[in-house]
Amino acid sequence: MDLVVRQLDHGGVPVVSFAGELDLTTVPQARDALLQAATMHPGETVVVDLDGVSFLDSMGLGVLVGGLRRTRGGGGDLVLVCSAPRILDLLTLTRLDRVFATFPTVGAVTGAGQRG
Repeated sequence: MDLVVRQLDHGGVPVVSFAGELDLTTVPQARDALLQAATMHPGETVVVDLDGVSFLDSMGLGVLVGGLRRTRGGGGDLVLVCSAPRILDLLTLTRLDRVFATFPTVGAVTGAGQRG
């Protein structure tokens, strides 16, 4: 399955929405989207919406960590939106739940008084 990437604006907050598989074959597309968001919104919080992701492997996790480093390096942050138990379990298993702030909806992020 392919990866569908959408760049959105939700109440002034940049959102990168992924749908499909985030794996070895789609990582370049995801990396480009996160780089573009970090470049266009320096010092801001970038939201990555994973609710449409049907599969996430270690390469996909790696691109999320890279995006986090990039946004934090520019004085911003990267947060995740995810309500899928299998992906939340993966974040917990890999201890990335300690690295990423995770929200159940995009609205929960924009209403939470974000940094940046």
